[in-house]
Amino acid sequence: MNLPAIRARRPRLRIAAPLALLPVLALTACGAGSTAATPAGAQGAAAPASAPPADDPVAAVRTVAPVAALLPEDVRASGTLRVGSSVGTPPGAYYPNGADKPPAGQDIDLADAVAKVLGLKLERQDASFETILPALGSGKYDVGTGNFGVTTERLKTIDFVTYINDGQGFAVKTGNTALGAKVTDLTQLCGLTIGTGAGTTFEATLTARKGVCADAGREPYDVKVYAENGATLTALQQGRIDVVMSTINGLRHQAAQPAAQTTFLGEFHRLDVGFAFKKGSPLTPAFQAAVNELIKDGTYARILKKWGTTESAIDSSRINPPEHRTS
Repeated sequence: MNLPAIRARRPRLRIAAPLALLPVLALTACGAGSTAATPAGAQGAAAPASAPPADDPVAAVRTVAPVAALLPEDVRASGTLRVGSSVGTPPGAYYPNGADKPPAGQDIDLADAVAKVLGLKLERQDASFETILPALGSGKYDVGTGNFGVTTERLKTIDFVTYINDGQGFAVKTGNTALGAKVTDLTQLCGLTIGTGAGTTFEATLTARKGVCADAGREPYDVKVYAENGATLTALQQGRIDVVMSTINGLRHQAAQPAAQTTFLGEFHRLDVGFAFKKGSPLTPAFQAAVNELIKDGTYARILKKWGTTESAIDSSRINPPEHRTS
């Protein structure tokens, strides 16, 4: 990972993947940001990435012929799929042993399990989150992973197959009680400085709704956009920002790590998350069926239990559901 880079706020929104702020154990970005692991000391944080849980629910997954038959003939013949993968932080995707070792995480396990159901091998290519969606349209990748939230804007150019329900949340440095126990309304942020990831749905939400403070007759909040999660956490720890907006699962996991010294302020909005494909991709029916097969046989539940994300489970996978946020 390069050294932290802070990008100035932009008036133009760019909707990209939700960013899971790093749990201090791995200073990279989940679904947004850089794609290589960084020693904690490089960002001024505390510890190297932790080892993943020992259990391997993917090991027992086998090809399911009727599901694999839904794949296009040329894909079945090649036996491989090119995956643009944004690898960053637990519990979604991270490097527990450095970027020269295989990644681990919920998204990694789910993608590998789907591939096994379909009888395919994945050619995983690390990529910055904000380059993956455009690259799907150009044909560089067959599928994208990286905690991509399903939004109305993205559905114009991207197809999704859902596999989890994550969303937006907030965190502060432990000991900061200014916002209370939970953020339920953006007016609570008026007058504060918020850190979030470049090109994420969090940035889009904060920018689009910045007028709420003026409407309430209060001082506007300021948004600091960071290109790397390590920079966001460091800014929070050093008091340069007051609060962080990122993914529910990422912030909850981070707050459980004592070295991070952060407190999770609860769920703000939930959002469906899915595998991403170019518009009109013939792969979506097979992926949907594969996810549903994993739900049916219990592998899905075991993967989420392994990574502590059971609360984000879905009952069934959907193709291109409308954007639906629940508080």
